[in-house]
Amino acid sequence: MPATRSEVAVEIKNGKHEGLTTVILDLEDAIGDQQVGQAEQSLAQQLHQLLSYVRTGAMSEQSLPLLFVRVRSVEQLERLLNGLGESLTLLTGFVLPKFSSDNGRAYFELIAGYNRGKRTGTEVEGESEAVAGDDINTNAKAERNIPVLYGLPILESSNIIYRETRWNELLSIKEILDEYQEYVLNVRIGATDFSSLFGLRRSPDITIYEIAVIRDCIADIINLFGRVDSDYVISGPVWEYFSHRERVFKPQLRVSPFEDTLGKQGRNLRMDFISDAMDGLIREVMMDKENGIIGKTIIHPSHIKSVQAMYAVTHEEYMDALAIVERNDGSLGVFKSTYANKMNEIKPHLNWAHRIINRSKVYGVLHEQQHFVSLLPNHENTFAAYSGAVQR
Repeated sequence: MPATRSEVAVEIKNGKHEGLTTVILDLEDAIGDQQVGQAEQSLAQQLHQLLSYVRTGAMSEQSLPLLFVRVRSVEQLERLLNGLGESLTLLTGFVLPKFSSDNGRAYFELIAGYNRGKRTGTEVEGESEAVAGDDINTNAKAERNIPVLYGLPILESSNIIYRETRWNELLSIKEILDEYQEYVLNVRIGATDFSSLFGLRRSPDITIYEIAVIRDCIADIINLFGRVDSDYVISGPVWEYFSHRERVFKPQLRVSPFEDTLGKQGRNLRMDFISDAMDGLIREVMMDKENGIIGKTIIHPSHIKSVQAMYAVTHEEYMDALAIVERNDGSLGVFKSTYANKMNEIKPHLNWAHRIINRSKVYGVLHEQQHFVSLLPNHENTFAAYSGAVQR
């Protein structure tokens, strides 16, 4: 959301957007260059209002979505760390756009300094013991229930997308992130900025993986940060369409999952999704998952449930993953799947199985014979689609 919005706190308190789990208040591209001061002031007001709601009991802290602020620069991040005072305790972290080897270390030095109890420049309001340059005991900080702040770097700069500089730049960035990995929540791919460097913009009929220069760059990012031993979460590029009626290609959503789940109502729901360009979003999320990308930044509330529905683990995936992990005792190497439609090889599929189980703990598991359709918006029986298997 643009940080200039004046109703953010009220909307969050009232639960305006069902299923909302994360909010990014944007001080960068979502506002004009002449709105920076206004946006910073609005941000402070909205966070202060949310803090007031929590303190007065108007809402519980547990009902808050994870809150992040996307900043414009290292200087702005420092200004916010020194100026937001106790409102900082509501934040989960800061989104760091155009993250590069030039600015990355400075960003994470500030975040690590905050987490270690350091302050630079002015004191943070309400914490008189925080003197510039002094260390505050980390345990004492934890006792005061000051949560950890994380950084979410966005890879979207020219040195990353341009082939001649890409690999050296990615290696330099990874060196920085490895040093501060405990504070790196995820690594996001910023395909919109990448596309702008070539004057490109994908249409709602295709996914970002069909834009050749972007696809190649995404492949290299996954190659470096998606390795099992890297332990980074990579999140996918934003999908910017929420309504589009002129099509070039055939719809990309099959009728059967909708019809099997909801009958005639399902066919109508499918047509609504096609009219709103949601079939392109669903296909792109499917491609994200197949490439090991988890999570997606969205720019419209209509996308919330669709993305979450696609990340729910199917019953078949879950049963395969469980069986692979449980049989990893050296007694056999391969066995027929629970659904009797594939072979599960323990050693090659073990890392995949662990990732599926981890995803199931976040997004849940669909009941046997249920499709993602059961979790889409406008379907009143959403929760019936979840399987008790996830509690196992």
